Amino acid sequence: MTDISIADAFSTGARGFKRRQFLEFAGLATASACLPQIAVATDAAGEIPADEMAVDVVIVGGGLGGCAAALAATRMGKRVLMTEPTDWIGGQLSQQGVPPDEHSHIETHGCTASYRTFRENVRDHYRRNYPLTKAAQQNARLNPGNGSVSRLCHEPRVAVAVLDAMLAPAVRAGRLTVLLHTEPIQADVDGDRIRSLTFRTEQGTTVTVTAPFFIDASEQGDVLPLTNTEYVTGFESRNQTGEPHAPDQAAPENIQSFTWCFAIDHLDGEDHIIDRPEQYAFWKQHTPDLTPPWSGKLLSLQYSKPNTHTPHDLAFVPPSHGRPPEKTRALNLWLYRRILDPANFVPGTYQSGVTIVNWPQNDYMLGNLITGDEQEITKHLEGSRQLSLSLLYWLQTEAPRPDGGTGWKGLRLRKDIMGTEDGLAKYPYIRESRRIEAEFTILEQHISRAERESLVNQATDKVRAESFRDSVGIGYYHLDLHPSSGGDNYIDFASVPFQIPLGALIPKRMENLIAGCKNIGTTHLSNGCYRLHPVEWSIGEAAGALAAHCLDRHNRPSGVRNDPQSLADFQSLLKRQGFELTWPS
Repeated sequence: MTDISIADAFSTGARGFKRRQFLEFAGLATASACLPQIAVATDAAGEIPADEMAVDVVIVGGGLGGCAAALAATRMGKRVLMTEPTDWIGGQLSQQGVPPDEHSHIETHGCTASYRTFRENVRDHYRRNYPLTKAAQQNARLNPGNGSVSRLCHEPRVAVAVLDAMLAPAVRAGRLTVLLHTEPIQADVDGDRIRSLTFRTEQGTTVTVTAPFFIDASEQGDVLPLTNTEYVTGFESRNQTGEPHAPDQAAPENIQSFTWCFAIDHLDGEDHIIDRPEQYAFWKQHTPDLTPPWSGKLLSLQYSKPNTHTPHDLAFVPPSHGRPPEKTRALNLWLYRRILDPANFVPGTYQSGVTIVNWPQNDYMLGNLITGDEQEITKHLEGSRQLSLSLLYWLQTEAPRPDGGTGWKGLRLRKDIMGTEDGLAKYPYIRESRRIEAEFTILEQHISRAERESLVNQATDKVRAESFRDSVGIGYYHLDLHPSSGGDNYIDFASVPFQIPLGALIPKRMENLIAGCKNIGTTHLSNGCYRLHPVEWSIGEAAGALAAHCLDRHNRPSGVRNDPQSLADFQSLLKRQGFELTWPS
């Protein structure tokens, strides 16, 4: 292939390529090519949907949980509507630009069969459409970016394309309708049941949708306040949960920081310095006011180590002159979330590779996006944008270099990677949502390694998480809470491989609403390990299967969970569909 990067190809005539030519080569020609089945909000006839619709299941949110829910419900023959506020499905993996955070067993077990299919389809997409080296082509566990954070660091657009292909059969069969740029604005509720939701579409029109079941797979639990479903925000008190790490007083506004991610490459010898951001002076001098204290200024190559809160050095050394990055004693942030590694592609394909900037330095801690009014939320969104742009400007102009200089002016904001005009992700990375008051709430003591070790009687006993009779999936990640809007520094400690209890997906009162992602019955603490990619997928897939199963059996979610035979039947169904309900011994 010609020596050209994707961004170069976006410029008309770059080395004989044009934007569409290169994206067609990569299998990603324009936004509609990423979503050839569902790129426009139309029904099967190619027309804007009527102002009223009736389906079997409504899924609000096209993130990983929403997509998995749609896969589950449609393969069981149900008619599904899924809405998405942006033009990219995939949530944290795509529109938010976050490569998958996964546990160390993910290649062999610890997720659903469909999630494993998604992962292999990503690798196959690169094998089919990219000029890989022979070694990369033959690598069964290809990691396109070789980023240290994940075994499958890849481009957001590839995730969108793969998810679209997985949903395509249901779209073509008329079982799935996806409305992009569409958000819920109103609910019709009759007692403990939702009768309909009304959405505002991209065209500014509204559509009211009735259904027997609704799944809230939105990033921040948007359906909960609309339907007056009981929910929790922020940090519960120790008196409420009994959790050792909980505070004495509840703090509903104390929510994990969010991050506006972006992608960059490095063209040595070129000048790609952005305009100085409006809030740069503020962010350059800003020191987070946290307990325990942060290490110093936020824009620096030192941060507060999550598990000890001691100052910890980082490095940032991008590749130069076509050579790989120099080895560094500290973690090199260039390699941390790299999504394209030139070593995987034939020489000349990429000059430097591409990395995602989702670091401690652009975690926004000065407010949250849930508890304030519209004006306050707008202020925090802009503050987060300014922080990320200020971090980039600091890297370009003031970051210390190993040679004693300052700044890497060849760092280029990759707008094409994120599919936006400003180069930032389409949506901020949301770590914490509203959470339902559920039939069962997962607590720190159910999954914390320290708490579980205290229950072991003999040295030969295995340390296990709480066993849930109503398990609908499994997951594993440490309890990882980033600094919060309430002034907490990292809360970070070990967990053990855990199960996903069905009771956490079921609101304690609403009869036909199911939680489908980060909004399940966790606490502020336990959310820290149930919010990651494969767990969200498992939650969503279980929610979609539950809705379809309830329709088939004329039952309610609570009825399935609380009747032993009904629960056993549902769990048998999940196993047949490729769910793992327990960890191997």
